[in-house]
Amino acid sequence: MDKVEQRNIVIIGGGIIGCSVAYYLSRHPSYSTSTTDIIVLEASANGVAQGASGKAGGLVAKWAYPREIVDISFPEHVKLAEEHNGAERWGWRFVGCGSWEGEGEAFGESGSSVGKGGKRKSLEKTLGFDASAVAPESRAAKGLPDDLNWVKEELTTSYSPMSGPDGTAQVHPYLFTTSMLDLAKEQGVQLVEGTAVSVEQVNRRVTGVTYRDRSDSNCIKTLPATHVVLSAGAWSPSIIPSLPIAATRAHSVTIHPKAGVTISPYVLFTEILLPHSLSASPEIYARPDNEVYVCGPGDDSTLPGNVDDVEIDLAACQSIINQVGSISQELREGAVDKRQACFLPVVRTGGGPIIGEAEKIAKGLYIATGHTCWGICNAPGTAKVIAGLIMERKARSRNLTKLAPSRFL
Repeated sequence: MDKVEQRNIVIIGGGIIGCSVAYYLSRHPSYSTSTTDIIVLEASANGVAQGASGKAGGLVAKWAYPREIVDISFPEHVKLAEEHNGAERWGWRFVGCGSWEGEGEAFGESGSSVGKGGKRKSLEKTLGFDASAVAPESRAAKGLPDDLNWVKEELTTSYSPMSGPDGTAQVHPYLFTTSMLDLAKEQGVQLVEGTAVSVEQVNRRVTGVTYRDRSDSNCIKTLPATHVVLSAGAWSPSIIPSLPIAATRAHSVTIHPKAGVTISPYVLFTEILLPHSLSASPEIYARPDNEVYVCGPGDDSTLPGNVDDVEIDLAACQSIINQVGSISQELREGAVDKRQACFLPVVRTGGGPIIGEAEKIAKGLYIATGHTCWGICNAPGTAKVIAGLIMERKARSRNLTKLAPSRFL
């Protein structure tokens, strides 16, 4: 009888990528708790999903990029929602999505919404969208849909849909991330609180992960590992310094409209001409619980040592609030619940994300980071690929060589 391979898998990072990898590993046909141990190692004192995975917009789009992962990820999102009641559990639903252009009324000091200490950086979310491929629908000459009634028609110059009715969806990112981990834990996955220090190796094969215990920062421990998945987002280079990952900070707010006001399900990418010839382009996401998430552009401020130490520029948040208030009475009169910031991992050399085994560094080391603003969207596809590589030594997908670590390391 063939000897069964014992796998000790340590996933560094409890964001959406790490938690999704844990889920797909624990649902793989060859997974068994008797032969496979899976640990998610998370540095935050507040649990998983404390970075971008808990503070993102939660957009899931067929028109996202790169195609190699999107084509796997989107149908997986649909499957996950159907299997685990994602509509109730993490706010899964299809949404209208469009590009809105118009003028903003005077409302507060709109400012630039760029955080102090950094220069403006585009989040580049619409790079995957081909405007020429969409035929605009029209309610009037401006193109506003009938049910998009929470932006002022008189301020609208134009509206163009960015996808058909089944091409854009959303999730609540924090609920989606924590649900993935909870479902994985039901299958025996463990969560360990601590900050990864290094990946140990012998003869160019991983042997473990050394980490600083969360309960005692002076206590250094090592988790034995046959496989290590590095999915620490913008913090991944702290473990593998040669990774070409930079960090982009993005501010966001959440708003609840007044009682009795309902915000129809749309995601808007805006171009607002403000008074005094200023312009702004906040992204607006209406959520199922009538919460509205709004984010501004990125900036290149310095990445702190831990996700719990991310600084929030309240002036940048207020600018975002004023900008959306300038085009929507409903949002102007709503209550602001959260003012927050997070760091997105961006591949410095362009392209990405980086997905696959980093054999140049060590056998058994897998990289899954650099997803920019599409981490939530592309997490299931990334996780399915990584799970296939670990459990089967192959990825059940199209050629992913352009995303392989060997191209970036």
